[in-house]
Amino acid sequence: QVQLVESGGGLVQAGDSLRLSCAVSGRYVMGWFRQAPGKEREFVAGISWNGGSTVYADSVKGRFTISRDNAKSTVYLQMNSLKPEDTAVYYCAANTRRALVGKASRDYDYWGQGTQVTVSS
Repeated sequence: QVQLVESGGGLVQAGDSLRLSCAVSGRYVMGWFRQAPGKEREFVAGISWNGGSTVYADSVKGRFTISRDNAKSTVYLQMNSLKPEDTAVYYCAANTRRALVGKASRDYDYWGQGTQVTVSS
């Protein structure tokens, strides 16, 4: 059983930065997704098991950075220049079945409980 625990969410103002953390028991392809009220869950960023490959959604490219520290069993999402439209519950997810970094929810088989990020204008 893979356990994922997110932390680091909160309320910030537009233009601020925030870093999310996800503690994961194991080395897998990891992804960050988000879901805003009334909207479908969407892919934000993904990273390979060794950190050598990263993928981003166009909406966050250049503002968000995904990284990992396998020695600390933690995956991070550094979010800069936050916008009100980034407001959502953010989830980390693990893909234990494949080595490729996918963008679809179905590519990931374990999910964290989510952490709220609210960006005020």
